[in-house]
Amino acid sequence: MNCALIMCLLISTAPLAASAETLVIANARLETAGPAGEIASGTVVIKDGKITAVGAEIAPPPGARVIDAQGKVLSPGLIAASTNLGVVEVDGVQSTHDEAAGPEIGAAFDIAYGVNPASTLIPIAREAGVTRAVLTPIPGWGGGERDEEVDISAETAGGDERKSPGASLFEGQAAVIRTTSGDADPVLKRRIGMVLDFGETGARIAGSRGAEITLIKAALDDARRYKKNRAIFDKGAEIPSRLSREDLEALIPVVEGRIPLLVRVHRASDIRLILSLAGEEKLRLILEGCEEGWLVAGDLASAHVPVLIDTEADLPDSFETLGSRLDNAARLQAAGVLVAIEGSRDFNNVRQARFNAGTAVANGLAYQAALAAVTINPAKIWGFGDRTGSIEVGKDADLVLWSGDPFETSTYPLAVFIEGQQQPQDARILKLRDRYAKPADGYPPAYH
Repeated sequence: MNCALIMCLLISTAPLAASAETLVIANARLETAGPAGEIASGTVVIKDGKITAVGAEIAPPPGARVIDAQGKVLSPGLIAASTNLGVVEVDGVQSTHDEAAGPEIGAAFDIAYGVNPASTLIPIAREAGVTRAVLTPIPGWGGGERDEEVDISAETAGGDERKSPGASLFEGQAAVIRTTSGDADPVLKRRIGMVLDFGETGARIAGSRGAEITLIKAALDDARRYKKNRAIFDKGAEIPSRLSREDLEALIPVVEGRIPLLVRVHRASDIRLILSLAGEEKLRLILEGCEEGWLVAGDLASAHVPVLIDTEADLPDSFETLGSRLDNAARLQAAGVLVAIEGSRDFNNVRQARFNAGTAVANGLAYQAALAAVTINPAKIWGFGDRTGSIEVGKDADLVLWSGDPFETSTYPLAVFIEGQQQPQDARILKLRDRYAKPADGYPPAYH
């Protein structure tokens, strides 16, 4: 059975997996990203949105609807580890950007408030096999406006952002969304981590790296003092601090270790600085960027600090990324670091993560490790690995049936399931393709 025929079967039976329905995907090459590893020809049973059985020889339950995958790859849904999907719509239109705070707020900024369920970019991500995405703030700009000389689409990992005077070191709080179709709120959980830029980006605010470390420590100390003296503050007394009460409140879960601090950091010496700071302050860390992470892989592994990396970031485009190399992921993995692979954080390029995983495989990373780096690893890093990220009994049925190897550029999803529900292939780009695919049929009247 070819891809076109499988697609016809899937479409003809949609919508799939209603809440009371038992769905079976049989005869698939299962890439579980879990303890079972790869199953050459396996079956997955789904009921009420959950995976109830996985294995090589499973008989479909009575009354179940069966999809024959005909040997195609079935994987967990991909997870975008750090993106602005759903909070930015048009790159060049400032009013559609909701991923950064203004001058009056920093740590208290909650990116989840800006999520647009009707974003035209969410279906595009879903068409790339992405079923969940972690939204992370970027540096804010003085007065709520960005510097006209700076491209807002520039990747934070490249160190190209500038901050206006008075901007906060802490950029705000991350959230996780699912990419389901419809107008329902896609936010699964908000405030799952605090974000901070270190190195050149942070130094532009503080004046230098040393000053940045001093300001971070002072902010954390202020948050601890505020926590102990809330009652005094409530009575109208002021607690001296550079931060607002809202920002201090937002930092309490960080100093208590209830949520991680995501630090964007790039050069090896800065990574060591942050690891030392985290040890002193007893912080839970996630590091993003880490282009020179391979140089301090042992330190990262010893500290049990996970990293989010772009495996194609191999060009020394700044002084803090001179040590970039393509086998960064393989070297970090070999040292025992938990690695998640990301693509461009931009809303329109989340598909790049799976291609970057392929690049990592070409440069020494084992295939199963690369698959984990775009599925279960980001789920573990962000604290929802018990719910999704692998094909295991009891987890949400977030699955993708692929036309070929997920890491190949010519491969595309035949079907995407989120919590057992097959998602429509209704991305605007596909609708436009279909609308203009046959000019001989005539263009719409407005084009005559």
